[in-house]
Amino acid sequence: MDERFALGNSLLHKRDPKAKIIAAIALVTVTATSNSFTVAVMSLALGLGLFSITKLPLQLVLKRLLAINSFTFFLWLTLPLTYGGSNFTPLGPLSLSTEGLRLATLITLKTNAIVLSIIALLGTSKIVNIGHALEALRFPEKLCFILLFSYRYVFVIYQEYRRLARAAQMRCFVPATTIHTYRTFGYLFGMTLVKSWNRAARVHQAMILRGFNGHLVPLSEDKYTPKDTIFLSTMLTLTFILATLNYL
Repeated sequence: MDERFALGNSLLHKRDPKAKIIAAIALVTVTATSNSFTVAVMSLALGLGLFSITKLPLQLVLKRLLAINSFTFFLWLTLPLTYGGSNFTPLGPLSLSTEGLRLATLITLKTNAIVLSIIALLGTSKIVNIGHALEALRFPEKLCFILLFSYRYVFVIYQEYRRLARAAQMRCFVPATTIHTYRTFGYLFGMTLVKSWNRAARVHQAMILRGFNGHLVPLSEDKYTPKDTIFLSTMLTLTFILATLNYL
């Protein structure tokens, strides 16, 4: 939410969001649909290469990868035992499915490759710039509008929630496994939604008074340069090579 990855001056930070969006869509699509270990490993290597260009803080990225791999960890616990197949590897009293191990490894490689690619390509641009870039690429205007407004006002909703939570704490509210706690949290979430609805109505009225016609005008526009063309061509060429390897 604080867009830490968007703060930087690397080569990827300087690239136009439209070029990065196209490159990310192509690369993620090929990586996600691939069943080849070679393609998965090469995609992971490409993601690591892009990440090295961004010069982002390693600790922040590792936290993201740790959160993602906490889900793949459960795949490693379940797939080798439940996937089935024809080949099994004995491990004490258990028999591990070779196909399950292969699938868990493939998913882990693809997941990390996709996350690193998205952080490097999309995380290095601000949400506002990505929203306007999607609109420039002829994505549905309403979806772009919802993306921009959701990102803008998620902070407002969070502030309303924190204000109500502080009010409860000042009244000596201590969470516990009781009906009173459940009821209090229910009131807390309910009042957050009510206050968010009221704030949305006031914002809508203010926008209409200022001549809002359904289109958000960007305060600054990103300029597409020849360097962006070179970057996009390089990324699409590498993605095409990965797609060809997957087909072969």
